Order: sequence, then C-alpha cells, then structure tokens
Amino acid sequence: MAIFKGAGVAIVTPMKSNTEVDYDKLAELLDYQINNSTDAIVICGTTGESSTLTEEEHMETIRFTADYVNKRVPVVAGTGSNCTETAIKLSREAQSVGVDGCLVVTPYYNKASQKGLYKHYEAIAKAIDIPIIMYNVPGRTGCNILPETAVKIAKDIDNVVAIKAATGNIAQESKTMMLAEGCLDMYSGEDGLILPLMSIGACGVISVLSNVAPKQTHDICQAFFDGNINKARELQFKAIDLVDALFCEVNPIPVKHALNLMGFEVGPLRMPLCEMETANLERLKKAMIEYGLDVKNK
Repeated sequence: MAIFKGAGVAIVTPMKSNTEVDYDKLAELLDYQINNSTDAIVICGTTGESSTLTEEEHMETIRFTADYVNKRVPVVAGTGSNCTETAIKLSREAQSVGVDGCLVVTPYYNKASQKGLYKHYEAIAKAIDIPIIMYNVPGRTGCNILPETAVKIAKDIDNVVAIKAATGNIAQESKTMMLAEGCLDMYSGEDGLILPLMSIGACGVISVLSNVAPKQTHDICQAFFDGNINKARELQFKAIDLVDALFCEVNPIPVKHALNLMGFEVGPLRMPLCEMETANLERLKKAMIEYGLDVKNK
C-alpha cells in the first residue's frame, strides 16, 4: 500500500537571484538526492515554498520533476490548498504529468471542522485515481485531523492511503495507528521523531533533513527496517542538534541557507520569508560542521 518506504525528501525549490524557479539547479538537486539513496521526492510541499509559487509555477515544477526523475524513485506532489476546488485542480494536473501520489495538506486558515475535513479529502480523492497522503501539521494550518477522522477517511476512501504526521504529539499518532489497524500508512513529518514514529508503525519520513543529509536520513530508516534498532537510535540521536538548527527559524529558511553553505547555490527565498538572523546562521553552521557536512561557504 505504501507509496514509498524510507526517507522521502521534502525538496526545496531552487531559485535564481531574481526568484524565478531555477530548473537547471532543480535537476542537479534531484540527481544528488537519487544518487544518495533518497527513497522518494516530495515536490512543492512546505519546504518547496509552494505557498509563494504561482499556480503555473507550481504545476511546471511538478511536471519538470516527474519528467526528470522518470520513475527512478517515486515522486509525490504537494497539491493541497485551503480551497477544495483548487486542490482538486492541482491534483488532477499532477496526476496527468505522471506523479506517483499527492500530498494534500489540511485546509489552512479556514479551520475546517472534522466533517469538513472528511468532505475535503473525499472530494479530492474522487477526482483522481492516484494515492493521496494527508498532511497534518496543525502548527502551520490551525487545523488538526483527529485520529478518528483520519482513520474514517482511510477506511471509507480507497485512494487515501497515508498521513504525514507533524503534530509533535506521539500519543495522538499512536492512537491513529491503533485505530487504523493497518488501513493507513504513516510518515513522520518531523525529523526529530523518525525513529519514535517508526516504532509505532510509520513506514518512513517526509524529511527536511534529507535535503542536506539524504544518505544519513535514509540510513535511519533502513537500520530500523533491518532490525538494527541500536544503529537507528544512534543515527537519530546524532542528527538531533542539526535538526534543531534546521528548525531554529521557520522552515524552509534554514535549510535553504544550509544548502547554500554547502555550495549548492539554491538561491534566495521568496518574501515574506527572508534571510536568517546572524546568531541563528552561526548556530546552523556549527551544527552542520559538527554533523560532518561539507560547509564550503564559511
């Protein structure tokens, strides 16, 4: 049932100095990820600055990624919106260019009821034939899919197959997995909780960390799959300081800076996202160096 198992990178959208999408650089990043064991590409999610891409840019970025990856690994497209009709349109277009699934965030700002959430996902799922991952991140959306709702959606709607869990609430995620009885896959939406959520049944992570450490993030998951829990725990613990630094300001501000520090030249952020505070940038550099990343631009 899983679209993928392991570490899917929530990849950044590289931009030129004028903030146009840099497709040549995106191709370079996609090759880097695939060559370093990333298990899936998640394009145009939060980390990909989807909220400030135009609808045309959003779809062209998805199309380019699906074409360039060319089935080397699964591609999951972020197609969520706080408008159900917009989410349907984006999801249909994503399916038409050959992605393997859609990542659909809960409606933000509207603060839909649980009934409204059910109807939202039902409408999107009826419009497409490919799998859907629900994305639950209440800290950014002001909206929380309760375990009972998530499981009802999965049991009633065949192509809603997974949830990206980014509540920070392990008790809630445990309840979701208990109620699901195997009908719903889970991906950690938090790099600091990869191993804890896999211990309750998650099949991997949709990761910010993978942008800068794709092999290492894959290895956390693979060690768990191999039954080497001690190694998985060691790798999870080793990443904690870096993960904290990557979220010391709102995502994706730090991870774009991190990639630039590594020499990838992924360009600027789109406003209202802006440059990091100096103290936080120094913290990020320190964490990257201590983790063993190649920081070229010190």
